[in-house]
Amino acid sequence: MLPSLFLATTAATLATAHTVITYPGWRGNNLHTNEAWPYGMQWQYPCGGINLTTNRTYWPTTGGALAFQPGWFQGHQNALLYVNIGVGSDGPDGGPINMSNPLLPPFQLLGPSNGPFPGTVCLPQVPLPVNWTMNPGDNATLQIVEIAMHGASLFSCVDITFAAPGDPRIPEVNESNCLNSSDLGFANIYSVTTTPIGAAANMNVNGASSFRVAAWLGYLPVLVGAAWLLI
Repeated sequence: MLPSLFLATTAATLATAHTVITYPGWRGNNLHTNEAWPYGMQWQYPCGGINLTTNRTYWPTTGGALAFQPGWFQGHQNALLYVNIGVGSDGPDGGPINMSNPLLPPFQLLGPSNGPFPGTVCLPQVPLPVNWTMNPGDNATLQIVEIAMHGASLFSCVDITFAAPGDPRIPEVNESNCLNSSDLGFANIYSVTTTPIGAAANMNVNGASSFRVAAWLGYLPVLVGAAWLLI
């Protein structure tokens, strides 16, 4: 019964995880859990299980705003966020095949507790990649990737058509569709080198073996107790 209960609890947690793009638009509602997507659609790369659509939104050729509800990760107080762009129509769904063009450095989202993330995130000016030039009428797809502490990823996209800055077809940005909630925080991601390149090849194997032996010694009382019960 316990394994069944664990699986049911896990499935319920996965089903409630989501990311919703609120500006400039959204490829489509993929907050579904069904027979085809038993763990939920948004775990599917590259755009949460939804193929390219004609539901495009106009976005400035110089970059623009991007806003989203960060989603629910019950039991995880922070997450990593990536914002990417893809262009072209070589993908299996007729959209971009390469979504690995970052628009921003990855950053960390901080929640107030281990409960679901509340509120929204607003990035008022997301630039294009360095040396990129897009023309009015070009199509592209913006992708948000949210990675939980346990490594699972949520994918959500919006298909856009570029327009000249000031084009009236670009949705207005205001506090109703682009707002940073006061109960969410952000952190930069940085690294500290602990093992330089090549150093792992010279690691003391004997030391690693000793560590494994020491780890097994921790089970010795359990093994002795089990043997005693069999006498």
